[in-house]
Amino acid sequence: MTEHKVLDHVDEYLRIGREYDCSDIHLPTAYPPAWRRFGQLSPIWGDHPPLAPAETERLAKSFLKEREWNRLQSHGDVDFAYQNADGRYRASVIKQRLGYDMAFRVITDKIRTMEEIGLPLGSVVPLTRYQNGLVLITGAVGSGKSTTLAALVDFINKDREDHILTLEDPIEYVFESKGCQVNQREIHSHTESFAKALRGALREDPDVIMVGEMRDLETIQLALTAAETGHLVLGTLHTGNAPRTLDRVLDVFPTDQRDQIRIMVSESLRGILSQQLVPRADGNGRVLAMELLVNTPAISNCIREGKTFMIPGVMQTGKNVGMVTMDESLRKLYVQGIITRDEALFRAEDKNQMRIFFES
Repeated sequence: MTEHKVLDHVDEYLRIGREYDCSDIHLPTAYPPAWRRFGQLSPIWGDHPPLAPAETERLAKSFLKEREWNRLQSHGDVDFAYQNADGRYRASVIKQRLGYDMAFRVITDKIRTMEEIGLPLGSVVPLTRYQNGLVLITGAVGSGKSTTLAALVDFINKDREDHILTLEDPIEYVFESKGCQVNQREIHSHTESFAKALRGALREDPDVIMVGEMRDLETIQLALTAAETGHLVLGTLHTGNAPRTLDRVLDVFPTDQRDQIRIMVSESLRGILSQQLVPRADGNGRVLAMELLVNTPAISNCIREGKTFMIPGVMQTGKNVGMVTMDESLRKLYVQGIITRDEALFRAEDKNQMRIFFES
C-alpha cells in the first residue's frame, strides 16, 4: 500500500485504527485520514494529501446502507452503530461545507470491569445495589462515560436477578443476560427518542434503566420520575463535575418548577461520578481521574436549599463514604507520579489551590 493511495473501504482504515489502539478514526474532507491515539488527534500518515470531496463521498457510500444514506441526504447527518468483521463502532457521518466527514469511535468488544477501569469498589458498588434512585456518570465527550456505564451495568447483570433495560443512541456494548434479563433498545432503530423510549420503559416492568444520554427537559423529567417510582436509573450528562451536573439538571426546568424539582433530586439522587481521562506522564495511554459525590443528608440539604456552590466543601468532609473531588483525584495521580504537574494544573477546578499545593 502506498502512503498516498486512498483506500477502497472504510473498513481498511478501521482495521489500522484497531491495530494501533486508537479510540477514534476520522475521514474528513480537505484533511488527511486521521486517528485519535491516547487523546491526541493527528494524521495517520504525515505525507498523505487531504481527502477530496469525491473520495469522502465514495468512502461514505462504501459502508452506508440505503436507509442511512437517505437519512444523511434528508437530515444532513446520521449516527449509528456500525459492525464489520473486526468489531463494532459508533459511526457519525455529516455533510459540511466542503463535503462529507466521517468519525468512528472504536468500541472494544470486551466490557471492562470496575476494577480494570480503576473505580473505587467500596464506594461505587453500594450505588449499584439501590432498588431506586438516580446515578449519573458525567464528563466531556471522550472521557470514558460509556465504558464506566457498561462496567456498572455488567456488574449489576452479575450481581442481581432483575430486569435491566438500556436505551442507547446507538447501542455500543452488547450485554448477554447473566443474573438479569437484559433488553437493549436503540434510538432511531427501535424507538423514536429517549423520551418516548423512557415513557414506554415504565410499562416494561424494568428494575434498572440505563439512559444513554439525558439531553433534554422531557428525558430528565421522565428519568427523575422513574427514579422516584421504584427504578434504579443510570444516566450520563456532558458536565465536568458534581455541582455543575446538579445545576444542569435543575436549569432545564422552568423557574416555577425548580423548588419542586430540587426536592425530587435531593431525594432520588444516589451519586454522581464525574470523570476525565488524563494522559499518563510516561506517554503510555491515559488514566482515569474521577470525582465521586455520594448523596448524604448534608448533600441532600445543599440541593434542596439550592446551595450547590457549597457542595465541594461538603464533599471534602465526606471522605468516610468515599467522596472525592476532581482536584483531590488529580493531586493523588500527580503525587503517585502517574500524571504531570502541567496536566494536573490544566485540568484542576481550582487552579489557585492547585498552585499552592505544588508550592507547599
